[in-house]
Amino acid sequence: MKPKEIHALRKALIDWYLVNQRDLPWRKVTDPYPIWVSEVMLQQTQVATVLPYYHEFLKRFPNLQKLARANFQQVLKAWEGLGYYARARNLHKAAGVVLNQHLGNIPQSRPDFRKLPGVGDYIAAAVLSIAFSKPYSVVDGNVKRVLSRLFIMDEPVNQSSAKKIYQQAAADLLDTQKPGTFNQALMELGAIVCKPRNPLCPACPVQTWCLAYQRDRISEFPRKLKKKATPQYPIAVGVVFKNSRVIITRRKPEGLLGGLWEFPGGKIKKNETAKAACIREIKEEVNLAVKVDSHLCMVKHAYTHFKIQMDVFCCSYISGRVKLTGPVDHRWIRLNQLDDYPLPKANHKFLAKLRQWKDKEFGSVKAEVGKERR
Repeated sequence: MKPKEIHALRKALIDWYLVNQRDLPWRKVTDPYPIWVSEVMLQQTQVATVLPYYHEFLKRFPNLQKLARANFQQVLKAWEGLGYYARARNLHKAAGVVLNQHLGNIPQSRPDFRKLPGVGDYIAAAVLSIAFSKPYSVVDGNVKRVLSRLFIMDEPVNQSSAKKIYQQAAADLLDTQKPGTFNQALMELGAIVCKPRNPLCPACPVQTWCLAYQRDRISEFPRKLKKKATPQYPIAVGVVFKNSRVIITRRKPEGLLGGLWEFPGGKIKKNETAKAACIREIKEEVNLAVKVDSHLCMVKHAYTHFKIQMDVFCCSYISGRVKLTGPVDHRWIRLNQLDDYPLPKANHKFLAKLRQWKDKEFGSVKAEVGKERR
C-alpha cells in the first residue's frame, strides 16, 4: 500500500471512530490507572461482561495506591466471576511494584512498563498508546481479523509464529501522530463492523482498501488452524457439614484459580464412582472421614483449555482433624458466610441448590427435635 493510501485509510478510520465509537467509560478518562484496569479486564473477555466489574472494581480501588495496599483476598473478591484470575493477581502485584519502585507513577517507558507482572506486548502497547500517546501498535483478535482481510494475509491468526507478521503489519499501518485513537479505532472496527461472521462491509470505513472485499474473499479470512478437541474431566466435590458449618479450602496463590476458596474435591479416577471419589478426595485433601448423604447436582463448566463435569455431594463429618495436602488454608463457616469469600464460578453454579438442600434437611431435623420435646 502506498503512503498516500495509508494516510487516507488512517484518516477514514479515525473519522469513522470519532462518530461511531461505543460509549464506554474507559474512553472518557485520561488517567492511565483506569485505562490499565480496563485493558486487563478486557483480555479474553467481552465488553458487556467487563462493564459491571470495571465500575465495581474502581469503586473499591479508585486509584493505584488503594489497589496496591489492598489485601489480595479483597482484590479476588472484586474479580470473582470474571475469570482468568491470574490477571487480578498480576495487576495487584504490579500496582505494588509501581507504588514501591516508581513512586506510584505508572511508567511511560515501554521497557519499564513491560517488566511489571502481567504486562505483555498487548497491554504495554494499549496502555502506553492510549494513556500516553506512545507510538506502539496493538494486536488483539479484532485487529488480526481486520488486518487479515485488509491485506489478505494467509498466516493463521492463532499460529504463534504469525505473531510477528501481524505485529509488523499493525506497526506499518499505525498513525504515530494519534496512536491511541488509531489503535482504539482499529479494535472497534473489528468489534462492531469487521465481525468474525457476517461482517458489515457496507458500513466499513476502510472498504476501499480492503483486498478481501475487493476480491470477494471475505469469508476466507482470517485463516485459522484447527483446534484440538477440548478435553473434559469428571470431578467430584463434597460439601462437608459439621455442626451446621461447612469446610472450604483455599487454593495456592499461583496457578489456575489461584487464591480462591472452594469445597474439597478432585478428579474421578478410571473405574471409580463419583461418590467414592468424593470420599477419597476429601480424605486425601483435608484428612477427614465423611459420609455422603445426598447427590446434590451435576455441574458443567468450561475453562480455557478444558471442561469439567462436576458431581456435587452433601456430606456429614465423621472423624478426623484437618491436615492440608494441596490447599494452603481452610475455614469452617456457615453457608451465609460464603459471600465473604471469593469462589470459583463453578462453585457458584450450585450454591442456590445447596442452600435449598440445607434448609430442607436441617429444617426437617429441627422439626423432629421439636416433636420430641413436645
